This record gives sequence, structure tokens and C-alpha cells, in this order.
Amino acid sequence: MDIAGKVAVVTGGGSGLGQAIARRVVADGGKVAIFDMNEAAGQAMVSELGDAALFASVNVADEASVAAGIAQVMDRFGAIHVCVNCAGIGSAHKTYSPKQGAFPLADWNKTIAVNLTGTFNVLRLCAEQMAKNDPVNDDGGRGVIINTASVAAYEGQIGQAAYSASKGGIVGMTLPIARDLSAIGVRVNTIVPGLINTPLFDSVTPEIHQTLCNSVLYPKRLGKPEEIAKLAAAIIDNDYINGECIRMDGGIRMQPR
Repeated sequence: MDIAGKVAVVTGGGSGLGQAIARRVVADGGKVAIFDMNEAAGQAMVSELGDAALFASVNVADEASVAAGIAQVMDRFGAIHVCVNCAGIGSAHKTYSPKQGAFPLADWNKTIAVNLTGTFNVLRLCAEQMAKNDPVNDDGGRGVIINTASVAAYEGQIGQAAYSASKGGIVGMTLPIARDLSAIGVRVNTIVPGLINTPLFDSVTPEIHQTLCNSVLYPKRLGKPEEIAKLAAAIIDNDYINGECIRMDGGIRMQPR
């Protein structure tokens, strides 16, 4: 699918991976709707990207909130062709530890709700709008969905039970959803990032930062959000990439801690 002239919804588009992808969409001639709970960051992106961008304050885990955001997109741009799910949260609790006791169930539920259910919530409602599109190519393509997982889906570290489960769920649902939506010409893929240099790493010490870089096979550095955006652009463009979970991690294989 040629993104030029098309409309993309990007969750978590106010910062990090989502921000880089939103910028790439507009740079390639598309329009972007940024779904984020950080209004200041979202509005800053609109100021940067101009008329090609829309911000909607959306809680991805809330059905009514997502539906309202999609209504704004349809009212402004008239269609949705691409959905990129980047919104997510972290979680760090052991299943049990003598100091903390059992994993707080509320934290488990929140992580699953935002990362896994939130991803599905947004993509299902975007797919509903994609089904209304006229085909944009000779293959009958109407839309592209890109989800974001994590290498923790495969190699979750100590304390990452909830986070790994949420990201593993995204990996696990990729092919079934691609099969579900094939009848309407919508492709579904998942990017599986490793250690990407997002604001999450701003607070780490130089020593920890270097240790993280050294853990990557090659190149020995953190990934760049722009590199994830480049992969997202390639997935959108290449109509034969479907039902795939693509690791982008410099060859890293995470250790237990």
C-alpha cells in the first residue's frame, strides 16, 4: 500500500516509537491521527506536523474512548487505511517475593488491559472502518494493521511475567487476526522490538546504558525509533508481508536479568 494520501491511526503517537512512526507517515505523504493520553505531547505533534495530523485523547483500554477517537478521525479525514499500535506500559513484579508477597493482581490486570486488550480494542474498531474502503490496489487491499510486541514475548526477564504475557498475546493473535481480516483485504503484522532508545532509557546511568548496548549482538547500541519507523513503512508498502512477527533487535537474546 502506498501511504501517500492515506490515513493512519497511531496509538502512543506522542512519544517514542509511535512518535517516530507518526513523523514517518507524514513525511511519506500520509495523514496521521495520534491517539495518546498525553495531551501536551499529542498537541505538540500536531503543531509540528500541521494539517496532516490530528490528536485525539484516547485510552486504548476503554471501548468508548477508542470509538470516540475513531469518530474524530472519520469526521476529519473520512477513512482509516493503517493502524499502528504502539501504546503500552511496563510492569515489574516477581510472581512472588518474600518482601512484596504475591504479584499484585491489579497490576497484572492493568498491564494486560493496556498492552493486549488495548491493542485488540483499537485494531478491531479500525478494521471495521477499513472494511468500508474501496480497494487501493489490484489485490483488493483495504488496510494494514501493525502491532508492537517486544522480545520479552519470547525471552521475558525476571519480574516481567505480566509484560511478557501481554506482549506474547500480541504475537499469538497476529496470525489469527490476519486470517480473520484476509477476507476484507486487511494485512496484519507485528513488530517485535529489542532495546530501543526511547525516553524510557533517559533515566539510566551511563554505566547501565553501556551494559545494555554491550548486550546487543550487533550493532552494539540501542536501536533508534526511526529504525522501527522505517520497518513500519516497509510493512505498509510491501503487500506480501502478512501474518508475520518481525524481530528488530540487533540479534539480542535477553538473559534472565
